[in-house]
Amino acid sequence: MKENYDSLKLENQLCFPLYAASREILRKYTPFLKDLNLTYTQYIVMMVMWEEKSLTVGDLGKKLYLDTGTLSPLLKSMEEKGLLVRSRKKEDERVVMVSITPEGESLRQKALSVPEEMGKCINLTPEEAKVLYGILYKLLG
Repeated sequence: MKENYDSLKLENQLCFPLYAASREILRKYTPFLKDLNLTYTQYIVMMVMWEEKSLTVGDLGKKLYLDTGTLSPLLKSMEEKGLLVRSRKKEDERVVMVSITPEGESLRQKALSVPEEMGKCINLTPEEAKVLYGILYKLLG
């Protein structure tokens, strides 16, 4: 009896083009983020911080789909750069708050060009990008 291995072909895997596209997009971010002295993960943390100003590590992790094991060293490094501060909540010492610093806030202006520059690197129409965005968040949900 002949086995059907089509399901194991790379070309039939949804995960592969997602993985490859993600790596390619992150690669394209690199030169823009280098000017800001940020990694991509630090950049997405800053995007949340520019919006929220202060939140718990747990809430930050939920927004970014990152666990505290990933966030802790990342936040420590960003704190050393002076972009944010971590502190324990007085009411509950187990809860760590993250707050943006004035230096972190000032980086926002320098980052303004990043989305526009990235938009030039992505070969999608605005309509295609909107559809893809919706599909990706449906997968995350």
